[in-house]
Amino acid sequence: MTDSQRRLSILDLVMLPVGMIMFAPFYLIIINTFKTEREAISSPLSLPKEWNFDTYIHIFEQTSIVRSFGNSLILTVCSVLLMVLIGAMAAYPIVFNPNKLNRLLMFYLLAGFMIPFQTTLIPLFQLMTSLQLVNKLYGLILLYLGGAVFVFFLILGYMRTIPKELSEAAIIDGCSIGGIFWRIILPLLKPITVTSAIFQTMWIWNDFLAPLLFLSSRSNSTLVLEIYKAKGEFTVNWPMFMTMTVLTLIPIFIFFILMQKQIVKGIVGGAVKG
Repeated sequence: MTDSQRRLSILDLVMLPVGMIMFAPFYLIIINTFKTEREAISSPLSLPKEWNFDTYIHIFEQTSIVRSFGNSLILTVCSVLLMVLIGAMAAYPIVFNPNKLNRLLMFYLLAGFMIPFQTTLIPLFQLMTSLQLVNKLYGLILLYLGGAVFVFFLILGYMRTIPKELSEAAIIDGCSIGGIFWRIILPLLKPITVTSAIFQTMWIWNDFLAPLLFLSSRSNSTLVLEIYKAKGEFTVNWPMFMTMTVLTLIPIFIFFILMQKQIVKGIVGGAVKG
């Protein structure tokens, strides 16, 4: 056995118990979704005596989980698409048309990016209320567009690696500024835009604070809010609570598994070009 093989074997032995520890919470959540409430409280770590699917059936029949899934999907898809588009369009003039005004704009966005979201909740709520955007899905989508600043800085660094000769050659050929962006620059940004979209998707899908504050009606509830509302004031139906958690995690888990190669490509591509 070579030294590299020996190191890999030792690494496997170390990572195996670490992986089991990391999987323990998922095991606890999943197995308790198939138990009765009494069994989940009395023996939370054991396997179910009888595999019970009543909680899943009850959730789909008695709750608005399907509507909440649609609300989460609308919020996530619309917000992410707009954030990626706005972030790329904002980075384009700063990279390919550097001047004092664009640099000032970049520092202005950087200053806003450094302010924690929690410190602006009160003025944001007052602004959303005055504009009649509270308890509206499109109002929350507009609020999420503040995340375009994060996408802007990710794309900004990647866009600086694109040779400016491409845009200069396109201008000589008679291509407009908008045509250069849509036909040349944006397709070249695919690795970093996909990576940005993945991170923002996972943030918005799992976000709890903004929907709690800005969506009050049950008809506009998201999946994460449905988990919160499954908890009673004095008691918690743990099988229902954990079942709601599993149903909320399944879509984003599948999404992450399908897109993890794109995350690696985006990060590695940026590292190599930078």
